[in-house]
Amino acid sequence: MNRVVGSVLVAVGAFLIVLAPLVRFQVAPSLIAAKADQYGISKLQAANAQYFSIPDGRVVTANLDITVTTRGDVKNASGDRVVWDEFTAINDVTNNKAGINFSERRSAFDKRSGVGMTCCGVNVDKTPVRLEGQIYKFPFDTEKKTYKVFNSAVSKALDAKFVGEDKVNGLDVYKFEQVVPETKTQTLTAPAVMFGMGTSGDVQLDRFYAGTNTYWIEPTTGAPVRQQQVRNEVLKSQDGVERSKALVADIKMTDDTVKGLVDDATSGKSQIGLIKTTIPLIVLLVGVILLVVGGLLVFRKRA
Repeated sequence: MNRVVGSVLVAVGAFLIVLAPLVRFQVAPSLIAAKADQYGISKLQAANAQYFSIPDGRVVTANLDITVTTRGDVKNASGDRVVWDEFTAINDVTNNKAGINFSERRSAFDKRSGVGMTCCGVNVDKTPVRLEGQIYKFPFDTEKKTYKVFNSAVSKALDAKFVGEDKVNGLDVYKFEQVVPETKTQTLTAPAVMFGMGTSGDVQLDRFYAGTNTYWIEPTTGAPVRQQQVRNEVLKSQDGVERSKALVADIKMTDDTVKGLVDDATSGKSQIGLIKTTIPLIVLLVGVILLVVGGLLVFRKRA
């Protein structure tokens, strides 16, 4: 009887020893991924921002409230691909003006690496784009190096350089900085008198964007836990002369949004540690114990 039990224990132990690395290197990566059914709301603020108010016909200084809603398109998620739709609304809190600007984008990306995919009708404000670089998140096990990150304001991926380690609400993070050179993003037609360029008729103005984006990333999950955008958008006439500010703002996530992101990243980090380390080690340890006990039973019976 002992020999039978020992043989069974040896077989189970050997199976668990083989299973442990499979859990670590094959099962874990399949479970650790961005969600297809994502739904989230992020709040941001910009104090003393300047923006051109079309109804007022001038630049207004105000505190801005920004709401970003992200929703996963489950129907278009397939394999390693997830598709998220994002809608951004900006409100002028100081002057009680709701909806001074709206924008939207549709993104597809690899659910593990976070790298963009050009498919599924991806766009920025209904204009088709070619997605490259990181979208929403950095890779799992983010490294201290430069990554390409897609910037929706200029519709292309630009370098985000690793600039150091930091802490956000006590959580260890990596800090990345992306500098966006002045880039033309739009050409529009407006009344000449509104910009001091005549008393009648319309003129064409080019909108230019420049700025710096800073990302604080929890490296195990690749999840952003804080983001800051320093934007300098201006309107220039066709001769290259700046005629007005379009949007000048230092945009930061609210404390509540940061706390929620930190909590999610902390939970995700713990789950990844459980799946990648704790469970495989337990499976391996139990396998070794069963193998040893089973071997002793078989050996003693034969002796």
